[in-house]
Amino acid sequence: MNVKILVLYYSRHGSTRALARQIARGIESTPNCEAVIRTVEEIAPTASPSEEAIATLSDLKECDGLALGSPVWFGNMSGSMKHFWDSTTSLWVNGDLIDKPACVFTSSASMHGGQETTQQSMMTPLLHHGMLILGIPYSEPTLHTTQSGGTPYGASSTGHASTLTKEEIELAQKLGKRLARVARNQKEMEP
Repeated sequence: MNVKILVLYYSRHGSTRALARQIARGIESTPNCEAVIRTVEEIAPTASPSEEAIATLSDLKECDGLALGSPVWFGNMSGSMKHFWDSTTSLWVNGDLIDKPACVFTSSASMHGGQETTQQSMMTPLLHHGMLILGIPYSEPTLHTTQSGGTPYGASSTGHASTLTKEEIELAQKLGKRLARVARNQKEMEP
C-alpha cells in the first residue's frame, strides 16, 4: 500500500517552500507514505518561475491527503493559491476530496502578520470540499514554547528567509507525520 500525500504550496520568498519540504520529510518518515510536492501557477507576471512542478486537478483528485501552504497576503492565502482553488469546481461536484485528511501551513514576516487568519482562509475551500482538517494538537510540547512559528491551526514560520528555526522544523515535521498517519489509516479502512 502506497499512500500519496500532496504537499501543495505557493512561495514567493522561500519560507513557505522550506515549510513544505519539512512537512514532506515528516510524511516520508511514516512507513508506506510518499510526499508529492507541487506548486501552483504564478499569476503575477513579474515573479520568478518555481523549481517545483505545477499542480493539476489530477494531482489533487488522486492524492490520499493534502498539506496546503501559502504565505500570508493581507491575512489571506495568496492570489495564485486562491486562483487554483477557484478552478476545482469539477472535483467539488464529483465529491472527489470528501473525507480526505488535510492540513495547512503558512509563513509571514512577523508573529502577528496574520498567520492564523491565513490558515483559516485556506481551510474554507477544504471544508467546502468535505475534507477532514487536521491541526497541531497541544500535546506537542513545542507548541507551548515556540517563539517563532507554529499554531494549533497548522505549521508556520516567521521571517523573510528560507531558514527555519528548530521549533518551526519540528512542528512542520510533526504535522506531516500526523497527516500521513491519518491518511494511511483512512486508506487501510477502504473496502
